[in-house]
Amino acid sequence: MDANTSNIEEGTNKVTLSDNTNEPPTTTNASDEADTELSSRDRFGLMKKKFQSLRHDISFTNQTFDIKTLPKDVQRVYKKLNEDQGEEYALIWVFSMRTAIELHRGWHMPLLTSKILQQIKDKFNMRMTWNIGMVKLIFRVEDGGFELQRKIPFDYDSEYQDLFTKVATAFVNENIDIHQALIFQTEIKKGLHTAKSGRYIMRSYPGRLFIYPLQAASCALIFFDGGFSDAGVAAICGFTAGLIEWAIDSSAPGDLKILKDVIVGTFTGIIASIAFRFDGDFFCLKSIFMGTLYWFFYGTAFVAGILEIVSGEIETGVTRFVAVTIKTFVLSLGAAFGMAVVFTFGYEYNTIDAWYLQGLNCTSDRDFINNDLYRIIIYIVCSFAVLGQYRFPIVNWWRGVLVQVAGYVVQYKVQAGLEQDGVNSNLDTAISNILGAVAAVAASEILASVVDGMLNLYNRRILHRNNEVTKIGTFFYKITAFLVRASYYLGFGKEADLRVLNMKSDLRQQRLELHSDTHARSEINITSEQQRDIQEAIVSAEPLSTWSILMPAVYQLVPGSHIANLWFGTIFPYNEDNISEDVLMKLKESNYKASDSGQVFELLMVISTSLALGLLLGFAVTNNVSQMMQYFSHKSGLHKIYNEGDDEDREKSDNHGYRKQLMALGMDDNPMDRNEESVRNLSE
Repeated sequence: MDANTSNIEEGTNKVTLSDNTNEPPTTTNASDEADTELSSRDRFGLMKKKFQSLRHDISFTNQTFDIKTLPKDVQRVYKKLNEDQGEEYALIWVFSMRTAIELHRGWHMPLLTSKILQQIKDKFNMRMTWNIGMVKLIFRVEDGGFELQRKIPFDYDSEYQDLFTKVATAFVNENIDIHQALIFQTEIKKGLHTAKSGRYIMRSYPGRLFIYPLQAASCALIFFDGGFSDAGVAAICGFTAGLIEWAIDSSAPGDLKILKDVIVGTFTGIIASIAFRFDGDFFCLKSIFMGTLYWFFYGTAFVAGILEIVSGEIETGVTRFVAVTIKTFVLSLGAAFGMAVVFTFGYEYNTIDAWYLQGLNCTSDRDFINNDLYRIIIYIVCSFAVLGQYRFPIVNWWRGVLVQVAGYVVQYKVQAGLEQDGVNSNLDTAISNILGAVAAVAASEILASVVDGMLNLYNRRILHRNNEVTKIGTFFYKITAFLVRASYYLGFGKEADLRVLNMKSDLRQQRLELHSDTHARSEINITSEQQRDIQEAIVSAEPLSTWSILMPAVYQLVPGSHIANLWFGTIFPYNEDNISEDVLMKLKESNYKASDSGQVFELLMVISTSLALGLLLGFAVTNNVSQMMQYFSHKSGLHKIYNEGDDEDREKSDNHGYRKQLMALGMDDNPMDRNEESVRNLSE
């Protein structure tokens, strides 16, 4: 046999893997003289048989995860666990730790990360505990015999959220082994299983720079009472903020990185204030500031903090809430510093006068805001920018936009409907936020169910998991296959998806020949690249993570910049003694209404708590409705219309499916909830 080819035998079936991925797969039969064609009768009989999925007929190469790629402290713990409990136990602990780190970095939601870890712990009887805080993660194994700590800064990444969740779910569902799971995680970080848009635009500079100005300009228009001139200045400020963040994150020393928020805020204040000095009757500084700094104001963190407090994670929730409040104030203070630099010298008004003068240029009564069509278009543009910030794959942007628009429209319409004399009370704000959050959750759950249903039917055909063929299954398979090809040729899709689709017919033919008593085939032939593609298809077949499409919508429902607006009221308190007479006269002539700085905490609680309650209510409603629909579907037999798998596969997916139990609370390790097998008998 050729030196570049390796044989892996399993029973009587054998798989030939060619290391040269550029060569087409070649067939190597046990007998070259044997028939190579199946008779029509044999083919018909084999097509009626029920085979196991494709992975059962392919013996993947014995992939071994390289322990030497791990940090030294992890290697030491692994070595000890390997000696005491065996290799698999040690590797599962390593996998759990890596999963927690990447999920925490990707979505910064300890409740959800704990849910994944609990599934792994229960499934494999792991004696491990964890403590996931704001940035500090603590991992313990062997009932506290070993403890490792990590500081992990968050950097929201929807694609990583989804992929690392699917890898964990695929491992728990026993669709991949521990070595494959660890190697897959490593390959994700290398960009082998991610969208091209993520590798070249959303996760790297200079491609990422173009997202900053788009988000700054669109947010200034849709959220913060700005006009198109304000959007232009905001775009310049956004591009500058992107350059600053790139420079500081890539090469600045640690001390300077701590000051990043102040530096970004100061440069934003300087640029916007220079524009205002040239034409003080034209620019709204508030909209420019908050549109630009929107990137750095993570309003989602306010909601997450309340969720954690409600769920019993008091320490983490309070810490998060205080931390993001201070971060928002620091950015606002930086913008005020920038104003002071420009207005302190050579200008007829001081900084406080300039702040109140610019407020006269801010208004929500603009033609494009009052027009529903124009407003939605601008909001969608803003949504695109937010999805780019969250590294959402371009091919799936339509999913995120649908959820974002659903939440925004409900929130906006309810708030407008409750408005009296042009004013909304705090109760109006709370009601609109709750209903907007419920709408976003409902949209994300419905969308995830539809997408999962379509992809389930598609993946069952691709991975040969379908034991039956239905008309609905065929219809959705053809639609999904068309979308896979179209997205690839448009430059958005992954080449691996297309390769797996193109393999389907050939692998089906080889499987029929392999299981035929009259055919001499004794192996299925795939290249090492095809093996990696099939493993990616297996992982991708796991249920979609709802939060990966919901989080950008939550980010827009609670713009952190609204909180910054409250802080500006504290930095520039409305005190007539500090405002010059001519400016005060202009304010009174225009019936200017200053925000009350004393309401910062009250409004902060109204906004964040109402959205958190909306999310909880939304998940409670959708989960119960989903269970009811599933019950009636099975009782009435409707599930048979689209079901192409067996009951065992469906039950396994339901038992370990992550999406169905996404917002399960109280996931902190509780000794009363531990499996008996997962607790070591200390008396032994």
